[in-house]
Amino acid sequence: MAKEKFDILETTCVPLPLENVDTDQIIPARFLSATTREGFGENLFRDWRFDKSGEKNDSFILNDPAYSGKILVAGKNFGCGSSREHAVWALSDYGFRAVVSSFFADIFRNNSLNNGFLPVMVTEEFLGNLFELISKDPGTKVRIDLGQQVISVPGTGESMKFDINPYKKECLMKGLDDIDYLLSIRNMITAYELRNTLRK
Repeated sequence: MAKEKFDILETTCVPLPLENVDTDQIIPARFLSATTREGFGENLFRDWRFDKSGEKNDSFILNDPAYSGKILVAGKNFGCGSSREHAVWALSDYGFRAVVSSFFADIFRNNSLNNGFLPVMVTEEFLGNLFELISKDPGTKVRIDLGQQVISVPGTGESMKFDINPYKKECLMKGLDDIDYLLSIRNMITAYELRNTLRK
């Protein structure tokens, strides 16, 4: 299913300076029974956002009105644990378009890219600076330029390059999933098959 195109994203951020956040913490297993991708956002970090009685936990960052934005800045080893795609669905459905960390679990990173969600891996030093800047000023904006593969803080001039699979980068920038991509090049595939048939 086609996704929103990802080119340049400049927005405020939500900081989550916790390491080893696993997929069960991102979206608890009891909420995985839905058959569509919609609606998972309301249960993102459910056990941290709400107490056992269903009341909001005011100390949790997503319940702090000072912080908002389309980028989640997370601690090292974000998305570890099970292989559930629902974790990415929950982040996207909540409104995030990207997550920044110094390390991602491989399965989570691949699930993100397959679902039009951008994981940006930075150095621990850059991540630490981001946390410090956002903590001091929740209005701090971060800019992600996918075409140039650069993440920066416009207010300070800090920036760094990040890596991404070239094919997944193209899909993100064009708003395509794997099936959409194949359909977009079907004429090339047909021509290739025709050439091979003629050679036989």
